[in-house]
Amino acid sequence: MPPSPQPTPDTSLPEASILDLNFLGYSEAIASCLLEGGGELALVDSGPTSCLPTLRAKLAERGLQVADLTAILLTHIHFDHAGAAGTLVRENPRLKVYVHGIGAKHMVNPERLLASATRLYGDAMQQMFGEFLAVPAENLTVLVGGEQLQVAGRKVEVIYSPGHASHHVTFLDLSTGTAFVGDTTGLRLPGHGLVAPVTPPPDIDLEVWDRSLEEISRRKPARIFLTHFGPYKNVEEHLDQTREGMHRWADRAAEIMAATTDDGARIARFIKESEAEMHRALPAETAVRYTKGANATLSWYGLERYWRKRATSQS
Repeated sequence: MPPSPQPTPDTSLPEASILDLNFLGYSEAIASCLLEGGGELALVDSGPTSCLPTLRAKLAERGLQVADLTAILLTHIHFDHAGAAGTLVRENPRLKVYVHGIGAKHMVNPERLLASATRLYGDAMQQMFGEFLAVPAENLTVLVGGEQLQVAGRKVEVIYSPGHASHHVTFLDLSTGTAFVGDTTGLRLPGHGLVAPVTPPPDIDLEVWDRSLEEISRRKPARIFLTHFGPYKNVEEHLDQTREGMHRWADRAAEIMAATTDDGARIARFIKESEAEMHRALPAETAVRYTKGANATLSWYGLERYWRKRATSQS
């Protein structure tokens, strides 16, 4: 295995700014991150279009507007991370959008993505996420992993990190040591140690997810930045908890699938046991916030699909 670039701190660069997008009125639910340097301004994950008023307000607090942005780095194309990208490009046609190749085709032509999301969220989708506009192909920079980008005055390594999604990448800012991990390392709220798995359909794959966590670990980032939510410096401890949690939830799903064929009973038991786990570990109010963010229903669908695909491939 070739040696990986190690972060080399550049103290002349400003710290990344956390933009809390106040998703559905909840703080610390979805973050975008603003990178500044070299006369450029880049967002890591745009958030959904429903959060654009908040994004504009957060930029305005810094004397900025959408027209000042030069790039968007998308960890993956799920609506809560990439939904606003097309709308931002329509407003600012010079924006470059960096995205993995598997996701790029859906950014250009989002019909299948919209259909899939509609099956999951139904009538609530518009309220939750707003519109999802296409991004013109000429605005996209297509990634495969392994690239080193020059963005906002920084050297940024692109790490292909599937498992949560086949089109997921992690952006390692080699100039500051921050790894922007999207959903690869789960959900965690500031001030708390619990890492909750995030395993929605259709791409969950635990084996490749384990390898993605190892790829992040061996680069020894100084901190990781989660879209849900914020930066953490105890990187190895966090990665270990991510790995343990997703396998624990996957084992729970497998046990439930073996116990009954009743879909309603399966889902109900998985939600009950997963949410009970969070309530045991956290204060009541915080546990409710975790359960909303982790969404055990979607996690069940993702893990149930994973086990069915695995059984089919081994038969």
